[in-house]
Amino acid sequence: MLSTKPYNRTRAVQYARRWAFSRNPAYYDFSKLGGDCTNFISQCIYAGACQMNLTPTFGWYYLSPENRAPSWSGVPFLYNFLTSNQGLGPFARDAGPEEMEPGDVVQLGSMQGEFYHSLLVTRVWGSSILVATHTYDALDRPQSSYDYEVARYLHFEGVRVPAQS
Repeated sequence: MLSTKPYNRTRAVQYARRWAFSRNPAYYDFSKLGGDCTNFISQCIYAGACQMNLTPTFGWYYLSPENRAPSWSGVPFLYNFLTSNQGLGPFARDAGPEEMEPGDVVQLGSMQGEFYHSLLVTRVWGSSILVATHTYDALDRPQSSYDYEVARYLHFEGVRVPAQS
């Protein structure tokens, strides 16, 4: 049995603020292996969710650089996990930019539907969405300052955890 708890947006953003311009030594830095953005965003999400999903291949977890789910560090895999997860861990839905709250995720892509960058929403200021990310480290950078063709927005709805008996 699973129960649902709220996603802790404050903790996710606090984590982003702490580690935006440095690296948590508990995690590998993938900057030289294609980018560290989604790895960093997963760390932020984990700070807000406190629950991984250890399902091989299709889960969302990090135990070591060699023992992690594709969704932990891959842009399209994180999207697929968050929007289809029915098991343990965080889950989100596609949303519009007007629905973004701190702790939510934005992914940038091309018109061909190839998404290549993950960002964590740190603040919403009027119609401006400010974000944090790695690879090209940023904190409270306007999403509008990025060069991209399309964006998709993921709004967290909660976290599934083992039910208390």
